[in-house]
Amino acid sequence: MSNVEQRLAAAGIALPDPVAPIANYVPFVRSGNLLHISGQVSLDASGGIKGMVGQDVDVDTAIAAARLCGINLVAQMKAATGDLDKVVRVVKLGGFVQAGPDFYDIPNIVNGCSDLMVEVFGEAGRHVRSAVGVYRLPRNFAVEVDAVVELAP
Repeated sequence: MSNVEQRLAAAGIALPDPVAPIANYVPFVRSGNLLHISGQVSLDASGGIKGMVGQDVDVDTAIAAARLCGINLVAQMKAATGDLDKVVRVVKLGGFVQAGPDFYDIPNIVNGCSDLMVEVFGEAGRHVRSAVGVYRLPRNFAVEVDAVVELAP
């Protein structure tokens, strides 16, 4: 078991099967030492967290939704590498929150994913990011996050 997988187990996190694309794209692309991962939504075995944050979804649930996105990103990293210890650094996250008309605390929501990356990868999980409120997300999911990750050669 890799060091990262030990941290996941200690946190009580079981990685799901990677989510398959719902349109004409691939889940990830490796270019040199960079792994670009398509946006992962707040999906889990129960169907996930859907709705508009600040209207249908409260702050704590939305933070949990961003954490789900992070878990799905890690599952894609595992699928791409076979060994999570090959992750050298989480370089960038792009967070999208389906925000209600009066909801502005977007960065706090995306912290659910950012905090997970640091929890799982330690200092290598610290990253740059964007946190954007959007009108709609695919299939009404509350949060979506994509990533760029550096891998060992």
